[in-house]
Amino acid sequence: MEIEWWHWAVGGLVLIVAELVVPAFMVLWFGLGALVVAAVVGLTPIGLTAQLAIWLLVSLAMVAGWFKIFKPGMHKTRIGMADANVVGEVGMLVRDVAPFTKGQVRFQKPILGADEWPCIADESIPSGERVKVLDVEGSFLKVARART
Repeated sequence: MEIEWWHWAVGGLVLIVAELVVPAFMVLWFGLGALVVAAVVGLTPIGLTAQLAIWLLVSLAMVAGWFKIFKPGMHKTRIGMADANVVGEVGMLVRDVAPFTKGQVRFQKPILGADEWPCIADESIPSGERVKVLDVEGSFLKVARART
């Protein structure tokens, strides 16, 4: 059995739809790579080895492009990996925070490689206020006013 262009198209669409189930945002690029191969095979008949090579190269190029261009900071350490080292730290708000609005807190010394982190709070706190880290919720720091 020889792989036709529509096999690649169906496989690509299946991978793209599978992205809805797998929240890693990686399967999408392999699905788009399969659609590229479907277009190439539809225009010029090539062997299976060349098809697989094109699919692999195009898919990996898209993944590399995603991390290089669109998500340049994704490979860095995430805040949730060191909760105990962060809780209790005091910083200054550089962007207002409210119960349903993200803020930004800056620390004097970098925490896990960054001196600014997005934050959330249970109360409205204007920028310029000193805040203390209470907890880590995902990639956000939960803060409250620092009591002196």
